[in-house]
Amino acid sequence: MSHRNARLTIHGRRLLIERVRTGRPVAHVAAEMGISRVTAHKWVRRWRAEGEPGLHDRSSRPRTTPHRTPATVEDQVRRLRQDRKLGPARIGPILGLPASTVHRILVRHGLHRLAFLDRPTGQLIRRYEREKPGELIHVDVKKLGRIPDGGGHKVLGRQAGRATRSGMGFDYIHSAVDDHTRLAYSEIHGDEKAATCAAFLRRAAAFFLAHGIDHVERVLTDNAWPYRKSFAWQQALADLGARGKLTRAYRPQTNGKVERFNRTLLDEWAYLRPYTSNTERTAALADFLHTYNHHRCHTALDGHPPISRVNNPAGQYT
Repeated sequence: MSHRNARLTIHGRRLLIERVRTGRPVAHVAAEMGISRVTAHKWVRRWRAEGEPGLHDRSSRPRTTPHRTPATVEDQVRRLRQDRKLGPARIGPILGLPASTVHRILVRHGLHRLAFLDRPTGQLIRRYEREKPGELIHVDVKKLGRIPDGGGHKVLGRQAGRATRSGMGFDYIHSAVDDHTRLAYSEIHGDEKAATCAAFLRRAAAFFLAHGIDHVERVLTDNAWPYRKSFAWQQALADLGARGKLTRAYRPQTNGKVERFNRTLLDEWAYLRPYTSNTERTAALADFLHTYNHHRCHTALDGHPPISRVNNPAGQYT
């Protein structure tokens, strides 16, 4: 891209060439256009050598970098980062490099944040985002112990909490997250059976429709039995005109957007404060979801809430 104060843009260079092609001296054309003869001759020379492509800007990146760290050393930095999860301050002394050099190497290879790595394997996680709302919905279930009346261990202490918790059972938090907008929908149920999962999917699709996402194209889930084998789930997908997709076995990061939402769900709703009953925690879910979708800043959306990416009339959801 040309500098904003540049005398010649791509259009100005074409004009320069057109005038020179009529037989006029380069020096005269340069004076008319307010540029130096050296600059004018440069563009004429490039045009004669390369034609039209020669009039476009070139990268300012050097062709060679003689002082760049050798590839073998960069490989050692990458291995220490991926195998041992070390940072620049620890890798530097091992290899005899300044920490700043190590940091630049890690940035060059996309390894400068541990969040970019799969912790068990050290492999770089391939990140993606669908181009439009509804193109891909992530679905998952989070299992939570129910809270007895009067509170659990966070209210009563660990020993007393264990005594009251016996036989309380579990809540199953079913969640759906749109890949493009990060808009989220959750429900609490007493199980994760096929019929429950299928009914949840229908209501989730209705929620997305009410918020401007007209059609769910694909639904990504883990390999749990209700998603793989049940007729109820397949029928729900067919009724919505959607296709089901399963993650690779033992690779939960493939469904990472809803997995990350589950963590936010725990931090900002389930474990936000001590609840004195299961009913109290259940009632707080709706407020959390509204805040998450309409007001909470999302780092992947440049600090905007998920609702900002949905094509709704201005001011409809505030």
